[in-house]
Amino acid sequence: MANIFHPWEGYTKPFKIFGNLYFVGTVPASTHLIDTCDGLIVIDPGYPQSLYIVINNICELGFKIKDIKYIVVTHGHYDHLGAVKALKELTGAKTFLGKEDVTYANGKEDLTWAKELGAEYYEAFEPDVLISDNDIIELGNTKILCKDAPGHTPGTKAFFFDVTDGKTTLRAAMHGGVGMNSMKKPFLDKYELSTDIRERFVPAIKSFINEKVDILLGNHVGNNDTIGKSIRITDNYNPFIDSTAWKKFLEDRIAKYHDMINKEE
Repeated sequence: MANIFHPWEGYTKPFKIFGNLYFVGTVPASTHLIDTCDGLIVIDPGYPQSLYIVINNICELGFKIKDIKYIVVTHGHYDHLGAVKALKELTGAKTFLGKEDVTYANGKEDLTWAKELGAEYYEAFEPDVLISDNDIIELGNTKILCKDAPGHTPGTKAFFFDVTDGKTTLRAAMHGGVGMNSMKKPFLDKYELSTDIRERFVPAIKSFINEKVDILLGNHVGNNDTIGKSIRITDNYNPFIDSTAWKKFLEDRIAKYHDMINKEE
């Protein structure tokens, strides 16, 4: 029997992470919102089946859907880009995706991982802007630096940007895809993909692992204990602010990658 996706099971209450940065759902695939003072940026709108949760969460925080100007996607997998087409049609927002993943988004290659997630990818779209290494996405007071982070997909990107509460400015960052599932040899063999892509995973991480980052973001809630941290926020303590978390997280992912390779061998 095929898996049945119940999107309401992924509901999570939205909250402010810090300043103009918000979490708007869901579990397990994360969606983030940046208020740039000149429009909203949504990072990874998620599954099409759970888009209504994201929309409801954005409205619950007091924002207007029509103010979404940019939809930025970390990589070309269904649980991150599946809702892009619908959200773009609703808002008219400009869409951004790593150039190497364009054939995932437009459906020319069946590599969105939709089938593996028990779905079919009917939501193909052509991204408005194809992101390359060191590109900057700018809107209002926000500049997102994009870095190549291949491995999980060829076009996976890492994002770095400042967030502010008006008094303090902090640097936030997200690696767009650290899962080993699409780098394992059985998956690569199934789709006749070269192992070259996964061999770029660790070198890419090492190129930005020493960047100064105050807030580690996860494009899945498990990457940075999103939910656990959210309930520990107080007026005097914010567990998301941790200048050691970025490097520790990436070192752990490098170790997991080598463990995967060792098990295959």
